[in-house]
Amino acid sequence: MGTPAGTGAADAAPPERLADQAYRQIRDAIVAVELEPGTPLDEKALSAWLGLGLTPIRDSLKRLTLERLAVTYPRRGTFVSRVNLADESRLTEIRAELEGLAAALAAERATEVQRAELLRLLDDLEHGGPDRAEHTALDAQVHRAIYAAADNVYLETTLTQYADLTLRIFNVCLRDQQVGRAHIHSQREVVEAIVRGDAATARTAAVRHLRQFSDELRSIIHAART
Repeated sequence: MGTPAGTGAADAAPPERLADQAYRQIRDAIVAVELEPGTPLDEKALSAWLGLGLTPIRDSLKRLTLERLAVTYPRRGTFVSRVNLADESRLTEIRAELEGLAAALAAERATEVQRAELLRLLDDLEHGGPDRAEHTALDAQVHRAIYAAADNVYLETTLTQYADLTLRIFNVCLRDQQVGRAHIHSQREVVEAIVRGDAATARTAAVRHLRQFSDELRSIIHAART
C-alpha cells in the first residue's frame, strides 16, 4: 500500500545539506566568539572538528566570506573577520527599518503555531540566567522566529545576516556585562504586539528595542574608554 496523501515521507523536512550544516556550526561559533576575531579557519582542522568533508567546509567558508564573518587573503588563507565597533551603528540604521517591517509583517502573517513559539521563546529569554552569551543566543532565537513569521524569505535572509554581524559585536563588547532587564522587557513588547496582531505597535516596539540596545552598547563602550 502506498503512503497516504499528505502524510509520511513526503511531508518530512528534507535533510540538512552538509554545506549548510558546516556553515551553521561555524557561523554560530563565530557569532558566539568561540572562534575569536582573527582566528585562522583552516579547512582540515574544521573538517576534523565537524566530522565533515573538505567540500562542504570550503562551500561554507565562501558563504561566510560573502557575509563578512570571514575574510580570505591570497596565499594566507581564510580567517574570522575582525570586529569594527563603528559597524554597529551602521548595522542598526539598516536593521531598525527592516526589523520594524519584519515585526509588522509577522503581526499580520504569523500562524498560531508561530505565535505560540514566539511566546515560548520569550519565556525562555525571561527565565534565563545572567550569562551574557546564553542571553544573546536566546535573544537571537526570538529575532529569527520573528523573521520567519514575516513570511518573506528575502527579508529573512537579509536580516539574519545583519543580526549575526551585530550579535557578534555584542558578544565581543558585552561579554563581561550583566543582562539588562529593560532589554528583555522591550522584547516582550514586540512579541506581544505580534501575537495580538497589532502591526503598527509591533513595528514601533521593534525599532525601539533595537535602538535601546544600541544606545546601551555605545554607553558601555564610552564608559570603558573614559
